[in-house]
Amino acid sequence: MERRVVITGTGVISSVGNSTEALWDALINGRSGIGQITRFDAAGFRTQIAGEIKNFDVSEFIPPKEARRLDNFCHYAIAAGDEALNNAGLSLNLDNVNPENVGVIVGSGIGGMDTIEKQANVLFEKGPSKTSPLMIPMLIVDMASGSLSMRYGAKGPNFGIVSACATACHSIGECFWIVKRGDADIMITGGAEATITQLGMTGFCAMKAMSQRNDDPLAASRPFDKERDGFIMAEGAGVLVLEEYEHAKKRGAEIIAEVVGYGTTGDAYHITSPAPGGEGAARAIKQAMKHAGITPEQIGYINAHGTSTPLNDKFETAAIKTALGDHAYKTAISSTKSMTGHALGAAGGLETITCTQVLRNGIIPPTINYENPDPECDLNYTPNEAVEKEVEYAMNINLGFGGHNGVIILKKV
Repeated sequence: MERRVVITGTGVISSVGNSTEALWDALINGRSGIGQITRFDAAGFRTQIAGEIKNFDVSEFIPPKEARRLDNFCHYAIAAGDEALNNAGLSLNLDNVNPENVGVIVGSGIGGMDTIEKQANVLFEKGPSKTSPLMIPMLIVDMASGSLSMRYGAKGPNFGIVSACATACHSIGECFWIVKRGDADIMITGGAEATITQLGMTGFCAMKAMSQRNDDPLAASRPFDKERDGFIMAEGAGVLVLEEYEHAKKRGAEIIAEVVGYGTTGDAYHITSPAPGGEGAARAIKQAMKHAGITPEQIGYINAHGTSTPLNDKFETAAIKTALGDHAYKTAISSTKSMTGHALGAAGGLETITCTQVLRNGIIPPTINYENPDPECDLNYTPNEAVEKEVEYAMNINLGFGGHNGVIILKKV
């Protein structure tokens, strides 16, 4: 019998709220989490706004001593992971399932940026003898997966994926195959990111990749709008519990959605720019639909990568048209980055979770700040107001620097 893969739990730490419920409420009501940076004095930076996490106290999840041994991206992963497990009806020590059949793949696009910055300062100011012996385990990307595995006692497949802004999407997709082929019954997956630091901001500012609407942060992220001028960096974590259908049913778990398709391709074109016409993304969409066994006409909603950068939004629009044909104009699309900002390696986790809520609630969240139509971006981006619509299949698209393309397709249960 073919193994089916379902989602039984979700957990969120985001700029618009620190739970799945809070994220969804903000999105359908068009509330932005973007504001002036408070972590440090950003006066000298080209971009001085971001989607920071608010009202987050890591001591609610782990003791202060343990927290000091982990970077912020791991703090976010733990908080979102705990919510996902609770949501799935799993105990945090997994005593109600076989831990050998539970794995973890929670990736990060960059990892411990705050740790790198702080320890570099220690090195240059005080010398190598003063740097922390925990620096390396705190900064490496796989530590989100490692920390969650140790926290819960999960002994199944355990590693980290890094593919820039496609990281969480690829993590979810690879976990889909792991469960499908029988290497685990449950996979805890998604992404976590914490790069709103001086080093993180200066890197993206130097690239001129981010918006400079510093005087109007709520309107700065405007995907597909003709006046878009760059993305807004955000942070957080989106973690999901993927589970084999019969296993979930046997333990009486509530099934949120089914994962039915996954596509992944490479552009082989440029380190930052998407391939012209979104050629690679189009192939990933087609691959995901092939694995799902569906036609373009069955796709009811797309959560677009929609970064608010000139090239991404134009080429992603072209990719959707190439892959879906005429149906592209009939599909409801939105970029929730218009509200959350761009959480980089965590984006695919947050946005796949958003797709689960679209399927459950029959509401399409809007793309806010859509005011000036762009002739090259002429699809239905659900401008400014949420729309009620029953959806059977939802698609999430994530694209990363390096030409990495990831697509997940979910089915309503």
